[in-house]
Amino acid sequence: MAIVGEQEFMSSLRKVVERLKTLESERNNLLLEIEELKKMADSKARALESEVSMLREEVKSLRILLGAEETEPELGKKKKK
Repeated sequence: MAIVGEQEFMSSLRKVVERLKTLESERNNLLLEIEELKKMADSKARALESEVSMLREEVKSLRILLGAEETEPELGKKKKK
């Protein structure tokens, strides 16, 4: 009877060890994916910052070209209620 209980215990222990290995592997894969996604997000943010900067320069140039350097465009003004 003790041998059967010992075999069940060993089987249960093997399953737990295997589950821990699987979870550790999944954890490592998820951490790698998170790092990759963070890099992608940072890259997109830098690209967007660059685009916004270029658009600001274009607006500034157009204002100068139109002689409206000192005035704020109507679209930029917020209406007060």
